[in-house]
Amino acid sequence: MHQPQHHDGFVREDPWRIFRIMAEFVDSFETLSHLGPAVTVFGSARTKPSDPYYKATMEIGRSLAKHHLAIITGGGPGIMEAANRGAAEAKGKSVGLNIELPFEQKGNRYANVPINFHYFFSRKVCFVKYSMGFVFMPGGFGTLDEFFEVVTLVQTQRISHFPLICYGSDYWGGLLKWAKTSLGKAGYISPGDLDLITLTDDPEEVVKLILEYKRRIGPPETVPQAFA
Repeated sequence: MHQPQHHDGFVREDPWRIFRIMAEFVDSFETLSHLGPAVTVFGSARTKPSDPYYKATMEIGRSLAKHHLAIITGGGPGIMEAANRGAAEAKGKSVGLNIELPFEQKGNRYANVPINFHYFFSRKVCFVKYSMGFVFMPGGFGTLDEFFEVVTLVQTQRISHFPLICYGSDYWGGLLKWAKTSLGKAGYISPGDLDLITLTDDPEEVVKLILEYKRRIGPPETVPQAFA
C-alpha cells in the first residue's frame, strides 16, 4: 500500500533538514561561547546613516564596546550596521548574525564576527542565549517580533530579568501606551509587566543601565546565560 505523499517527503527531506538545523546550532554555539558578556541591538535594516537613530546606535555600540561588551546584531544594514560599526570602530567584538533573505538583508562589513543562518529560529536562539542586555531601536515587523519575544521570555521567567531598553519615545511611546491601556486594563498582562521595559532617548542612559546591571551581577563568569 502506498504511503501518503507527506511521508515520502519526510523520508527524502526532513532528516537532512534536521542535520542542517543541528549544524547551525553547533557552529554558532561554538563561536559565541567564547564571546564573553554581550548586548544585542535590534532595529530596522532600512535606517540610513544620516538618520539620528543610526547615529545614536553607533554611539551606543561604541560606548558598550569600550566597556568590553560585545555587540550582537542581525548582521544586516541600517541599525544593525550602525551598532556593528560603533563596536568595530572601538576595536570591540562586533557580531553579525546574518540571515539569508531574498531581499533587504545582506551582511554589513563592520561585523568582525560574522555568522550566517538559514533558519530564523536558530538565529533567534543565539540572540537571546548569549546576551545580557537588549536594546530595541525603531524597526519594522522583525524588530517588533524580537521585542515581544524577548519581553515574553523575561515576563515568563524563562530567562533572567536582563535590561530591556526601548530607544526612541516617539517610536515606542504609542505602543507602550497601548499596552498599558488595552492589555493592562483588560488583564492580559500583569500590572508590573511593563516595568520590565525602560524607555529612553538618551544613549548614555542605555549604556549606564547595562553597565549597572553588569556590575550588579558580578564578574563575567557569573553572568546568567539564557537557555543554559
